[in-house]
Amino acid sequence: MTHRTEKPLELITRLPKGVVHPTPLLFVHGAFTAAWCWDEHFLPFFAQAGYAAHALSLSGHGASPGRERLDTFSIDDYVEDIAHVAATLPAPPVLIGHSMGGFVVQKYLEKYIAPAAVLMCSVPPQGLLSSAIGLLFSKPALMKDLNAMLSGGKVALESLRDGLFAQPVSLDLLQKFARNAQPESHRALWDMSLFSLPRTALVRRTPLLVQGAELDHLIVASLVSMTARAYGTEAHFFPGMGHGLMLERDWEKPAHSILEWLQQQIPNIEIDTKTAARSRHDHYL
Repeated sequence: MTHRTEKPLELITRLPKGVVHPTPLLFVHGAFTAAWCWDEHFLPFFAQAGYAAHALSLSGHGASPGRERLDTFSIDDYVEDIAHVAATLPAPPVLIGHSMGGFVVQKYLEKYIAPAAVLMCSVPPQGLLSSAIGLLFSKPALMKDLNAMLSGGKVALESLRDGLFAQPVSLDLLQKFARNAQPESHRALWDMSLFSLPRTALVRRTPLLVQGAELDHLIVASLVSMTARAYGTEAHFFPGMGHGLMLERDWEKPAHSILEWLQQQIPNIEIDTKTAARSRHDHYL
């Protein structure tokens, strides 16, 4: 496992203006991106709903340290990133992971108990290989661009649109994503493919919400259903939406679904707003 540096991990935080729910939320991004993708819509939405909402950039991503040695990071390193951040919060957080982030959340839940967790368009516990093989045949141009990104190459805007969105998306958002897109750790991708698959019996200890997108080309609906079956639950699909659920035009639909589920899972005990605000102010850990 890679030793942690003393440099801080990037953490984007949005706090409610009013009463704060005692259970914080921690969002974990997917491959090729960073914490910023949650701040477009989800962090403000959940802060407005009363939750302290935090989004982590995993090691080597965004403004977190380690970009120069990205390929040395394993899924276990990403798990320890979550554990490090979770330990600094005033209470154990609900984890919301997208794509690769959903896989990292599953691995985290092997070792740690969380109040609840959400897997959005997540890499299934069976791994990444079936998704990669399917993409090779269904979207070869997109697969080519993703492979180019692994080595630091740029991805075409049309490939981004095809991979993430099924709904209309502004050119500004596509360009922002293209600017912020980055390579991913080869080691982490191999871990997700073969070498570090989740032990589902341990993950089942945590209440799970599994979400998928009807028109997702990267983690197709059958793989989302596979994830749900592995954890003894049902998948919730959003019609007409693509892989980037948190960035799509109808992002509020999966957001409201998570909010309603959380309200069922976790009682809303009111605490003093100032106390919660003091517990996490800066954006780096």
